[in-house]
Amino acid sequence: MLHGGETVVWGDAGYQGVGKRAENLGLGVEWRVAMRPGNRRELEPGSREALAEKVKASVRAKVEHPFLRLKRLFGYAKVRYRGLAKNADRLALLFGLGNLLTAEGQLSG
Repeated sequence: MLHGGETVVWGDAGYQGVGKRAENLGLGVEWRVAMRPGNRRELEPGSREALAEKVKASVRAKVEHPFLRLKRLFGYAKVRYRGLAKNADRLALLFGLGNLLTAEGQLSG
């Protein structure tokens, strides 16, 4: 998951406790992992913890939306193995197309 140059790592609730694992101790990484939904529901609306969870969710949404576009719009949900280079080239092309669609929407209005 990590390549070594990270200072902050964002994750969803499935990554609870990842900072306590032996392989992740001493990395100097700040872990920003979302709360479990049950714990999040118990927070007071407008509290500092609730606002922190909202920020975590907004960062995650910005990262996840391009993947949604890639899977739904371009049909990249099931991938046939064509070799690492060809699959990487296709991913780069599709993400570029997704960026063009985003830019088109921002330019037109």
